[in-house]
Amino acid sequence: MYRIIVPILLFIFVEIYSFQAVKTVAKSKWILLVYGIISIAFLLYLAYYFFTFDRNTAQDKRFQWTIGIFLLLYLPKIILTLTLFSEDIFRLSQGVFRYFSKSSGATASFLPERRRFVSQMALALAAVPFTSLLYGMTKGKYNFKVMKQTLFFPDLPESFDGTTITHISDIHSGSFDDAEKIQYAIDLINEQQSDLVLFTGDIVNTHASEMHPWIDTFKRIHKPTLGKYSVLGNHDYGEYYDWSSKEAKEENFQAIKDLHPKIDFKLLLNENVEIKKGNDVIKIVGVENWGMHFKKAGDLAKASEGLKQNDFKILMSHDPSHWEHEVKTHPNNYHLTLSGHTHGFQFGIEIPGWIKWSPVQYMYKQWAGLYENLGRYVYVNRGFGFHAYPGRVGIMPEITVIELKKGENVA
Repeated sequence: MYRIIVPILLFIFVEIYSFQAVKTVAKSKWILLVYGIISIAFLLYLAYYFFTFDRNTAQDKRFQWTIGIFLLLYLPKIILTLTLFSEDIFRLSQGVFRYFSKSSGATASFLPERRRFVSQMALALAAVPFTSLLYGMTKGKYNFKVMKQTLFFPDLPESFDGTTITHISDIHSGSFDDAEKIQYAIDLINEQQSDLVLFTGDIVNTHASEMHPWIDTFKRIHKPTLGKYSVLGNHDYGEYYDWSSKEAKEENFQAIKDLHPKIDFKLLLNENVEIKKGNDVIKIVGVENWGMHFKKAGDLAKASEGLKQNDFKILMSHDPSHWEHEVKTHPNNYHLTLSGHTHGFQFGIEIPGWIKWSPVQYMYKQWAGLYENLGRYVYVNRGFGFHAYPGRVGIMPEITVIELKKGENVA
């Protein structure tokens, strides 16, 4: 019962304060009427969605847009509420002081009138998340960025000096709604003309069928000289859906694994492959998902069978917590780990050389970009697609290009 009553009370609290902010500033009754209609309409829809939500539909586009509109409307309202509630604490303090002060006049109002400029300031502050979230849902989610990184390794085999890798992660094809933008992203991948293309998991949100409309598009990713390899992510196991039977879940899982060869990627399931170039070789190691907070299907020991400590190794592991808890100090010496999973929370602030912040950093030590420990690196891709919130604010979808160089890191 409390699970229903508490949210309802919070909604009422937020709505009252938000309305007060608009009422203090708005001159026209029509503005208040339109505001009220929009608020009531969404609250009714939210209640309807809550009571009709079926977990068997998984996190589909309806779920994502409900989340998106909820954030778009209520994050600004929460800011309005916090600002005006803070003012009310100040007003109440003033009222108490006046009441007990001998200097206050007999006709002095106990509670000072709400100040118009505070409401104006609150609305201005609320406009920031509103416009940012709106941009993220309309433009940001397809604002693909090519991020380039050069890494030096003293033991990189000579023939691989200058080798380039294009790394993508977290496709989440079930979220796509613009074929032209996705084709643009594929063209960006192909423009890099890398020697190797690696994909680190989450090809769908839940169902293999989500990828079917996009197979031909992703099959257009060029065939590099050293191949295309992939691993699974946590969403690829169908863990966030109430399946009708164990057999149905297994059938979907097999269909998801079958998607990878259909787009010309070699799926690595706790195994490794040898990549040859000239007279030299490097090893690509691919583990299934291993996460501190999610499914642990990855088996690094199995994936590394036959490998030697001095082999040059690139590990593909979807969840960066795997690197933090097992890989970075492993005696097998995995030179470079490529991960994704975090999406950078699809929300944050990144100004190179100045600031790099996202709420996800409080859960993951490695959440976006390059990290190093004892000469070993992990690169966390910010994700190709999007999930839950149908947009991106500050943390843009990423195509990573890494160049391998032989030598000492001079940075």
